[in-house]
Amino acid sequence: MLTTGDVAASGEPHLWRVSTVHRVEELKSIVRMLPLWAASITLIAAASHNFTFAIQQARTMDRHLTASFQIPPATMIIFTTLSMLASLALYDRALVPLARRCTGRRSGITYFQRMGAGLAVSVLGVMAGALVEARRRAAAAEHGLLDKPAAVVPVSVFWLVPQYALHGVSDALSTVGHMEFLYDQSPESMRSSAAALFWVAGSLGNYLGTALVAVVQNASGGVWLQDNINRGRLDYYYWLVTFLLVLNLAYYIACFHFYTLKSFEVDAGDGPHDGRGEQRLAEPCHGQVGASQNGGGSIC
Repeated sequence: MLTTGDVAASGEPHLWRVSTVHRVEELKSIVRMLPLWAASITLIAAASHNFTFAIQQARTMDRHLTASFQIPPATMIIFTTLSMLASLALYDRALVPLARRCTGRRSGITYFQRMGAGLAVSVLGVMAGALVEARRRAAAAEHGLLDKPAAVVPVSVFWLVPQYALHGVSDALSTVGHMEFLYDQSPESMRSSAAALFWVAGSLGNYLGTALVAVVQNASGGVWLQDNINRGRLDYYYWLVTFLLVLNLAYYIACFHFYTLKSFEVDAGDGPHDGRGEQRLAEPCHGQVGASQNGGGSIC
């Protein structure tokens, strides 16, 4: 109901006071996406440690390729990039055609399933980091290097490759699926804003990683995370992050269960048309995702 103050002298409504039903529904669709969007923040926080603690681990390990050449510690991140590129190619060329025959969906699997798989793989990546760190620290203790942080522990740096590679696979699954989700489920007039949420999640994830380090440092009295990594308990920290990622995966599954898909129409160039050449609503797909009992649709 409009009041006198809601309308300007020109007859146009004050947009800061009143809004159309269409705009309200658009805003509601963005708000509905936020719980699933937030699940990616913890994932990015876990991956951010590949640029800090994993490099610190690599500095203390045997990095020799030849007798005179060593791999720079920071270049280990290349294994994340390589595994991500390989995973993207394998996904498009092998997994999608195979899944398409099984599910009947054009995309093979939904972006919800892709994000969930990425979150699950990230758990394995951090778990691999914890196991390798426990092995590295045990080797340092065995050779009497606990109080020699500059010494080289006789463990090959390539033991770190699995954790880097698994994070690359996780990125290939979750990052692409996350972007597809934000773009597809946002209102058409707000897709640029929804895509910006992807980068906001990246920023918040890195801040969360920093905050988590600060909390653990205070809670452990500086025992877990020390400048002398051989005396610290970085493996305990990795196990803590693994636990948080498991909780995050459970949170994502719960949010997915209650999520209601946005209704959408098939593009005029590709979709089915009636006899008059007019566009009509897309036919239901073979499987449904989200809370179909609450009015959720299905996605191909």
